[in-house]
Amino acid sequence: MALLEAENVSFSYDKKNMAVKNVSLSVDEGEYVAIIGHNGSGKSTLARLFNALLIPDSGKITVDGFCSSDKNALFEIRRRVGVVFQNPDNQLVASIVEDDVAFGPENLGVKREEIGERIEYALKAVGMEKFRKSSPTRLSGGQKQRIAIAGVLALKPGILVLDESTAMLDPQGRKEILEVVRKLNAEDRVTVIAITHYMEEVLHADKVFVVNDGGIAMQGTPAEIFRRAKEIKQMGLELPLAAYIAEKLRQRGVPVPEGIMTEEELAEALCVLLPKI
Repeated sequence: MALLEAENVSFSYDKKNMAVKNVSLSVDEGEYVAIIGHNGSGKSTLARLFNALLIPDSGKITVDGFCSSDKNALFEIRRRVGVVFQNPDNQLVASIVEDDVAFGPENLGVKREEIGERIEYALKAVGMEKFRKSSPTRLSGGQKQRIAIAGVLALKPGILVLDESTAMLDPQGRKEILEVVRKLNAEDRVTVIAITHYMEEVLHADKVFVVNDGGIAMQGTPAEIFRRAKEIKQMGLELPLAAYIAEKLRQRGVPVPEGIMTEEELAEALCVLLPKI
């Protein structure tokens, strides 16, 4: 059984215009799943549906067997699905980093001894142990987002949802957050759902869902999705930079292999080709 499953889910904020339309998808334990789509496509609404901040108008969402339409299941779902939003300042609630990370477990009634262990685990997981006694206001945007992630990790969720969590960061900050999240997925087996419009952020996902006009327009591996470049562009999205350059080179007659997704793959291909050109 999938850890998280959406079955024919629809949702509207105003009961007229559907933000999410008949969406079905599943996420297995330990997977790294990416959800991409242009602004207004409905992908952020899905994040709020996943942890029961919103409840479907029709269809159902289940998390580890708990249905979000069951009011008695809301606590269990929100304990299992942690969401990190776009602006870290909106999630930081304390004047000291360790107090901020402890906020969630304290509200869950976790014993004090265990809270200390969770703080240590969460800060170590995001590489922020030395900032334990610091003020969040003195941190960079990327560091603040790491603390926001640590605050969610301290709740010990099975699923970490990143809702455009790198959108307000510079390229270096985005890289740092992605490294943290990929490490959590690979080493701690945290299930990750990354919602983004940055195409480079989905290259290492196990599978990708493309959301367009509230529905799932495509799904597959990153390579399968980006192979359909024309359809991607029609939905207002771009190819990852390396894939875009590879496509342009092919159009100019340079025999770049198909399936190029990353900068490293493109560089390697060009090193092979250059002596022949």
